[in-house]
Amino acid sequence: MMKKLIFILAFALIIIGCKSKKVTPTVVEEEKPTLIFLKPSEANPAQLKKAYELGTRVLMTCNTSKFKAFTESEATRNVIKNTTQDRLTSTCHKFRLKYGDFKRLELVEVVQNLKNNSFVYRYKALYSKPIANKELQVTMNSQNKVSSIKSSDWSDSYK
Repeated sequence: MMKKLIFILAFALIIIGCKSKKVTPTVVEEEKPTLIFLKPSEANPAQLKKAYELGTRVLMTCNTSKFKAFTESEATRNVIKNTTQDRLTSTCHKFRLKYGDFKRLELVEVVQNLKNNSFVYRYKALYSKPIANKELQVTMNSQNKVSSIKSSDWSDSYK
């Protein structure tokens, strides 16, 4: 009788010990996207024109060796400080040897960053040599000023 009682208690302890814990699901709020990809036709026409003109001005420096500095109504202080004739001349020399003359920019897409309300205009930069496969990204901030200009090798996806 004692053996049966010990066996039943042991069995009960095993069942109680192995009972699975109830997991209460945690509610995870769905993250809102921070980037929205727009077609060129969905962009603000005035900002689009300004981004194109300022991007073209920078790359035309490679053809003319003359750069009209950005004003405070066109660009942020940081961009004005970093976009100098000397810096552009150095970069342009390398680009011109490798890619030839700059021809034009071709808008591919517009990326809106909802965190800081900026817009990145992604252009394919077309040069006279067919091997050129470059990208120019012109970022316009909420004050409609250029907040960055970035040149890189072309990528089909935004980086």
